[in-house]
Amino acid sequence: MPTDDAPDATDTSPTAGTGGMRPSEPGLAALPIVGMTRRRMAILLGVLLAAWIVIVFARQVSEASAATGRAEAMVITNAERRAQVASLEQELKQIQARPFVLQQARAYGLGGSHEVPFSLAAGAPSPAANAPGSAAVRLGAPPTMSPLERWLTLLFGPGS
Repeated sequence: MPTDDAPDATDTSPTAGTGGMRPSEPGLAALPIVGMTRRRMAILLGVLLAAWIVIVFARQVSEASAATGRAEAMVITNAERRAQVASLEQELKQIQARPFVLQQARAYGLGGSHEVPFSLAAGAPSPAANAPGSAAVRLGAPPTMSPLERWLTLLFGPGS
């Protein structure tokens, strides 16, 4: 049987084993809790929700920007198409005009009765530089000789 001096191992009294004095235990409320509390879960959920909203908003902004770019490209393309259509309409008016039709008919030998059709042979040489109708002899072409040289050539013949 145990004596009063030695505490029993099964003794649960506050003074057991300490000689009548028990040190104070720290309160559990003062210890930090590592787990997830409701407050921390709400903060985490709020942060995730805010991040999701920012991502969705950024995606919509980028899609709107891309749509604006496509719309601007379509406006430019439409302007180019309008210019092309106007050019083609002008060309259509030109090729439907009587002078153009007559010119094309002459190319096929379908000119008027008073016209004499002609064509150059396939292997015909190029005309000389001073041939009639060439750029050097045309009206308004810059003279290749000065007027004095022309008179001297006319009076004394070509020089050597």
